[in-house]
Parts: sequence; C-alpha cells; structure tokens
Amino acid sequence: MHAPGRYANLRRIQSLDPEVDFDQIVRLTARHEFPWDYVQGTGIAFMRDYGIPSIADLLDRTREFEDHGVKRYDDTILIGDEATLDGIDSPRSHAALRRLNRIHGHYDIPQDELAYVLATTIVGPVRWISAYGWRPLDPHELVAITRVTTRFGELMGIKDLPTTYDGYLTLLVDHERRHFAHTPASTRLAEASIRIAREVSPAPLWPLLRRVTIAVMDEPLRTALGLPRQPGWFVRAVRGGLRLRGRLLRFAPPRRTPYAHRPTTYPSGHRLEDLGPTAMLEHLNGPVHRKGSHA
Repeated sequence: MHAPGRYANLRRIQSLDPEVDFDQIVRLTARHEFPWDYVQGTGIAFMRDYGIPSIADLLDRTREFEDHGVKRYDDTILIGDEATLDGIDSPRSHAALRRLNRIHGHYDIPQDELAYVLATTIVGPVRWISAYGWRPLDPHELVAITRVTTRFGELMGIKDLPTTYDGYLTLLVDHERRHFAHTPASTRLAEASIRIAREVSPAPLWPLLRRVTIAVMDEPLRTALGLPRQPGWFVRAVRGGLRLRGRLLRFAPPRRTPYAHRPTTYPSGHRLEDLGPTAMLEHLNGPVHRKGSHA
C-alpha cells in the first residue's frame, strides 16, 4: 500500500526522454521526489572535498567556512539553484556559471580536482537516496542527473568529463584511493561545517547533530576528516532510523510544490550579485573579464 498518487512523478519521469528532458527530470527528482535526501547527500558530498589535502588546504586558507560559514553554505546551494532552476543551458544558468568561474579564477585549481569536486555532487545524492530514499532511483533519473552534471562541468571549462553515473563513481573512487588523507585542515573544515549545519538546523537537533553527522559517514571519509568513531549501536540506530523514514514516506502524499532553499543569509531574497566570498564581491561585481568565462 502507498499514498494515492505517490508514484505519479515516477511515471512521469519514465515517460520522458532523459537525453532530452533532463532538466525536467532533475527538477522532479531533486525538488519533488527527494528534496531532503538530495540536500543531505549533497552536504555529505561537500565534506568529501576536505579529505583531499590540497583542496582542504585551499579551503582552510580562505577562512570562508570559519568566518562566513552560513553565507558560504547558502551561496553554494543558491549558485546550484541558479544553474538548474530554469535549465542548465538557460541564460540564468549561464550567468551563474560565469560567476562561479570568476570566483574559481582567483585560485589555481587543477582540472582533476575540479572534476573530483563535480563528481562528489552527483555521487553524494545518489548514494544517499540509494541508502535512505523512499524508492530507488529510476535509470531515467540517473541519466538525467548525469547529463546535467556533465553540462555543469563543461560550462566550468572542465575537460574530458564522464558521460555516465558509473564514470563519475569511478572517478571519485579512484581519486580518493590516491589522495584521501587526514590533515589538521580537514578536521577544522569538517568541524566548521558541522557548526554551520547546527546554525541552520532547528534547536531540538543541536545536541546530537555532530554525532549523527559522523554516524552517516563511511569509514574512509570519517578517518580522512579525523573525526571520532561513534559506537556501533549508535551508527546502526541512526542509519536504521533513516531507512525507516524512507519506508514511511511511501505512505506520504507526493509533494505538491517544489522544494526551495530558504537562505538564512538573505531573508528578503538575493540577487546573483550577492553571491560569492565577501572580500571578493567588489571585484566580482566590477567589469566582466571574459577570460576564463566558459558559460
């Protein structure tokens, strides 16, 4: 038994062509079918970046997580929203990706690291939904998510990207096998991110939030971030609770309105010009430098 209409979006997704209708499929998947799961999976995905010492060193040096953590969190989500809400090749998306390229242009980031970070943004949500979602992802969804991810990367100027989900998974696993290592910077960033999560979460969740966040990490990630091992019974309880939530959601009615991130930083709304590191805003909003702009 399940709620009436619970699988209506899935039937709609299965009727679409993921090679053509990828924007529509991703909107249904991320904003109607699995909005909470998508956010959680993306959050854990971003923490994987800290396990790569060169990425952790750069992020730690900028002090954005320490000094402007909630803005950094909001801006990351909002740039992703700007790039996908109207479609990955819409004028709105291209403007957002141009801005992201200008931000990244301030740093010397190797192509393989940009590709790895991109891979985390697809593997994280897919892994989370596979483990805790109320239904499995459909093959149409995997193809559509991959198409949007690859186009996002192309607009960032990243070369030779995978064209399948398995390709991104292989890229991520191989990069982590070669580079995952603990550094003091990785722990500082992880703890700062947990504090950010606490700031944007309801007060009743605060006491256990850090331990729950660690409990949903796989062992290589937890080790790379230098976070304390949680008791086995606690890890089982957290993961079992998340799986139970997924099963119960099968009986919930489908979401009627698309999920939208409500940024703490911009209670009255935001403009694209607001997004980016605080110290960089004046430069970002100055004359556009076409060099390095791929969108």
